[in-house]
Amino acid sequence: MNPYAAQFPVNLNIEGKPVLLVGGGRIAYRKAEQLLVCNPLLTVISPEIDERFHATGATLIQREYAALDVKGFSLVVTATANNVVDQQIFDECESLGIWVNSADDPDRCTFTLPASMRRGRLLITSSTAGASPAMSSWVRSTLENTIGPEFAEAVEILAAKRAEFHAEGVSTEDVNWAPLIAAALEQSRIATQAVAP
Repeated sequence: MNPYAAQFPVNLNIEGKPVLLVGGGRIAYRKAEQLLVCNPLLTVISPEIDERFHATGATLIQREYAALDVKGFSLVVTATANNVVDQQIFDECESLGIWVNSADDPDRCTFTLPASMRRGRLLITSSTAGASPAMSSWVRSTLENTIGPEFAEAVEILAAKRAEFHAEGVSTEDVNWAPLIAAALEQSRIATQAVAP
């Protein structure tokens, strides 16, 4: 498997889904923060667990990873810094058809995590298919200076307009969205010359 092959972009709905995080250190905590925004049923397994995890609401299991701990989970993320454990987890996930990501280890990933930023329901991601996470982070930081919180309001205006079309039985695939987006940006006080394609 080529870890840097072209990847298919997808946003997963993990709300209410069982998600396993193996690892309890600083990097694992960062992964937990990203996951918990999406409201999964998060379980953390690690012999040592950073005290910040106790305020997350995640189920904490303080012990070493055991064979087939991944069973029953929809998604698995590892941040153990232990290649032997990560390989075991990867192999088990592969055999069970579970998507798995191993922090900073593209050889043991069935998916990678892009750098991301959120403005309400607007999610913007940047990825290099695992080749250079630093570049992904740089792109995200650059966009954070351009895409402000007012974009969240524009998304909600457009969501309401989309719901109106659906209520009228109109397919939104046939709508010319350009003037509606321009109006939403104006209503949200976003300078369109700064964001025009």
